[in-house]
Amino acid sequence: MRLLYTIAVATFAIDQLSKWIVVHAMNLIERGVIEVAPPLLTLRMAWNTGINFGLFSDGANSSRWILIGIALVISIGVLIWAHREKPRRAGLVAAGLLVGGALGNVIDRIVYGAVADFLNMSCCGINNPFAFNVADIAIFIGAATLVLIPAEKGA
Repeated sequence: MRLLYTIAVATFAIDQLSKWIVVHAMNLIERGVIEVAPPLLTLRMAWNTGINFGLFSDGANSSRWILIGIALVISIGVLIWAHREKPRRAGLVAAGLLVGGALGNVIDRIVYGAVADFLNMSCCGINNPFAFNVADIAIFIGAATLVLIPAEKGA
């Protein structure tokens, strides 16, 4: 279980540090856009009050707290599952990524009222209008791994 918690704390810390550096230290909050290697990588400030791709972003304060509650329930559920099932290394890493990422976005919703997204990537003539963050990457990889890799029990 130590691996799960280590990955969760590291993911949370990297997410929050990256947000602080980009949003505040690099002043993306006021600059709006920083072209790093366009179109492959652009830092574009986006406040997401909903879930992925801005779904359920009606802006209501109640939605914010409902999404915080859902993220916390999912995180607790994943931790309970991991303690009961005792998955092998890949399952522990995936669970840690998911929990750390979810908690990173929860902190954003509490502090800012929305999730701070800033990574925007486009390629090959396709213009991606959406931005994401480190927590979103961790949540996606963690959830996909838990779904796609059989959860074999560890020792």
